[in-house]
Amino acid sequence: MEVAGDLRTAREMGLVACRQCMRVSPRGAETCPRCGGALASRDETSLQKVWAWWLLGLACYVPANLYPMLETRTLVSTQSDTIVGGAIDLAHHGAYGVAAIILIASVAIPMAKFIALAGLALGVRYGPQLSEARRHLLYEVVEYIGRWSMIDVFVVAILSSLVQLQALASITPGRASLFFALSVIFTMLSARSFDSRLIWDSDSGAQEHSPAPGQPQEDLTA
Repeated sequence: MEVAGDLRTAREMGLVACRQCMRVSPRGAETCPRCGGALASRDETSLQKVWAWWLLGLACYVPANLYPMLETRTLVSTQSDTIVGGAIDLAHHGAYGVAAIILIASVAIPMAKFIALAGLALGVRYGPQLSEARRHLLYEVVEYIGRWSMIDVFVVAILSSLVQLQALASITPGRASLFFALSVIFTMLSARSFDSRLIWDSDSGAQEHSPAPGQPQEDLTA
């Protein structure tokens, strides 16, 4: 009989859940009887994949802020704007709301995602500073808002399609748009690679985290 308030994990109860259909099976089962997906108590390469995608995302985010995001050409001039520069220009023209949305979606949210993902991975590896519930909520928020970081790329795509007046004026995406899109995709993959079940193991002593480089890999599915 289950005791009220029992906070034991499925792993401690000898169970493993399918990450595809969420059906619970006894520990030791290799495939899900419902959907046929592979079963594993923990993803033993989760942290390695998180850091790999995280580093790729960060590497793309730097040039995304250095190269122009938008290039505007008219009969008399050519203007190139970075993400921050474009937001500042919009603010100078009185579009404070649009400038704030761009800065939040293209600067604040990506930086917060990098910090949050690094914090989650380091918390699993070296010990948490927040409770399991708060860290799981943080992970859910990071995974949910990831798709909205593409708003800057969407704005560039819409402007490029609408403002094409042949020789009079044209707006084209800059090199930063490609790097920014790649950065968003890589950080989303980093979040998806994080095995959130590791959060609930870090304080209980059940989690056997990935070893440092040069050390033998421990079996997390045991």
